[in-house]
Amino acid sequence: MDTMQSVLGSHHAAVSKHTHTKTNLSVFVDTRAATAKPHTKSLSAFRQDNHDRKVNLSGGELKKRISADPTLCSPSPSSPFGLAEFITRATAAALGDNSSAIVENRVLGVQTVGFTGAVRLGAELLKHWYNGHACHAPVYLSSPCDESLAGIFQAAGMADVRQYRYWDAGRRGVCVDHLLEDLGRVPERSIVVLSASAHCPTGADLSREHWALITQLMMSRQLFPFLLLPAQGLCCGDLERDAWPVQYCQSLGMELLCAQSFSHCFGLYGEEVGHLVCVLKQSSVLSAVRSQTEKLIEALWARPPVGGARIVATVLSNPAHLAEWQEGVRDMAARCMLVRERLRDKLRLLGTPGCWDHLTQQTGLYCCTGLDVEQVEYLSKRKHIYLLPNGCLNVSAVHSGNLDYITESLHEALSSPLS
Repeated sequence: MDTMQSVLGSHHAAVSKHTHTKTNLSVFVDTRAATAKPHTKSLSAFRQDNHDRKVNLSGGELKKRISADPTLCSPSPSSPFGLAEFITRATAAALGDNSSAIVENRVLGVQTVGFTGAVRLGAELLKHWYNGHACHAPVYLSSPCDESLAGIFQAAGMADVRQYRYWDAGRRGVCVDHLLEDLGRVPERSIVVLSASAHCPTGADLSREHWALITQLMMSRQLFPFLLLPAQGLCCGDLERDAWPVQYCQSLGMELLCAQSFSHCFGLYGEEVGHLVCVLKQSSVLSAVRSQTEKLIEALWARPPVGGARIVATVLSNPAHLAEWQEGVRDMAARCMLVRERLRDKLRLLGTPGCWDHLTQQTGLYCCTGLDVEQVEYLSKRKHIYLLPNGCLNVSAVHSGNLDYITESLHEALSSPLS
């Protein structure tokens, strides 16, 4: 405890010293502006033209008018970066309404095709322009993590994907000492993927004290943070609290990427509403980074769908809708916590071996039970209950109709010989 307090006490001094070093330059400082395509130049000129009879004939979209009623017309396609109002609201949700980075015009927001698209676009940007050239820096993921993450980075050409220790199976919580030890040994300028909240699949998030230690270490070793916000609002029931780590990193002057998803918190699973935030150190590199990002977008999906993004933007920009939606998010977060409490209490009543306090110390949609592979296999084959191989489960799938069966089956798997 004394060591942690000592490190925390020296944190701000270390940060202050760090800002005066040459590493204060953006890692994207050498990014070149992309050459604009002919239709992009035409569209830019068209948008700047104020003539009342202007006509754009350079676009590649099929133009059609269903009827004179504007409510029956298809919405105009978004720009490659997505719906402007959505980008504004999503960026503020991640960085806060009073973000200095937003005020200083050194933030790029991009609507993406879901959370996976946000991670992929961020990986592509790093692959091509991290430190001004093709990136060969290793990418570090937590162990365990969402199994798709490694594949996303590798698909972007970042083949060197490694892991740092995150979950302590014995204590059933975050092993921050091992995490810090691992990050202290990684090569400088490595890319570190960190869950800001709703860690998948454990549901165990870092505390604010942990973040202070981690960011100090990352800044001293020039490690680049790629933050994940897959279910903002569903951990604490509050957008601001769930995004606190992102805002904290930004407040320290750190350059970062942050992938967001609005599919969980808005129930828009068929719409794939994602967003990527890029916080830069200098506004002078924003234009070049933006142009290169647009080039990457055109190779990935050209333009994201606007339907789901329009819903999110409408809700977040309307005070009445926002208040109603926030109440729904709080209710869902509270329900997930209630399920955790009932799982814990039922397992205690059954006398199930082990301590189950960790269930209520975790947040979000997932929790890690602590079951091993053999016990998970027993549940699937004998009880027809399916968990992830690492023993993690989605608490939102538990309800009053299956709670007793699930807890009794867990008790059986932990108490009986499995042979």
